Amino acid sequence: MSVGILCSRIRVEEKLLFEAFESLGVAVTRLDEREITARVGDYAAPVDVVLERSVSTSAGLVASMLLEAAGVHVINSSSTASVCADKIRTSLALAAADVPQPRTEVALSPEAALEAIERLGYPVVLKPPVGSWGRLLARVNDRDAAEAVIEHKEVLGGVAHHAYYIQEYVEKPLRDIRAFVVGTETICAIYRTSPHWITNTARGGQASNCPVTPEIADLCTRAALAVSSGAGGVLAIDLFEDPQRGLLVNEVNHTMEFRNSITTTGVNIPQRIAQFVLESAGVPA
Repeated sequence: MSVGILCSRIRVEEKLLFEAFESLGVAVTRLDEREITARVGDYAAPVDVVLERSVSTSAGLVASMLLEAAGVHVINSSSTASVCADKIRTSLALAAADVPQPRTEVALSPEAALEAIERLGYPVVLKPPVGSWGRLLARVNDRDAAEAVIEHKEVLGGVAHHAYYIQEYVEKPLRDIRAFVVGTETICAIYRTSPHWITNTARGGQASNCPVTPEIADLCTRAALAVSSGAGGVLAIDLFEDPQRGLLVNEVNHTMEFRNSITTTGVNIPQRIAQFVLESAGVPA
């Protein structure tokens, strides 16, 4: 059984994953998606199982599909990745599984977007359907701001910005929760605290340990199953603490960073991921 990690850039996380596999006695092949050429219907992959860690959502998705077509077991699967990479698809999957999330509207024209915003009520948050690290989020506090942001997205944004993804603004307590799921188990979680309404650690949010309560574990399992067609995976699930409704699932991430969460939680996240990859491939870890 041969194992590969799909990555064009080796970040801290990938270095830790290579070390984790090595500690388990498993040699790992690095696959750079930029070097893959595959004849459709006649591609012999050099490995049996792959952990997908591409920094490019689109390249990682295409490479995963090519590998799966060649009989490779990919974690996370291309179907899971395609759901998690698109916030609209994620919201639809969560709704179908009755997983609580912020009220969300999708609109396909500037006029419909403005109507949706006013239906939700100010403030709202506009997000690009595809994106990460808290980039290009806009908190919209009134109609003037809504009209300005919509016009900028329509004129200056790419085609992906012409599908308007609009969420209610949740009055969370200056923090959110990022929980790490491996398989269907929530192995640890962190609070991301910031005076700014965007709490991503990539934007300066400070990480601290968050105990994994039964409520967090149950909700994250349900969310993981919802986006993965019941298979689970290696995922980071972002939760909001709503004062009235309790925990809400905000986003699900399929190639998450975790360097700031290992010492914070005391959990060896890369080791747990490596063990899951091997177990999924039928290799005792």
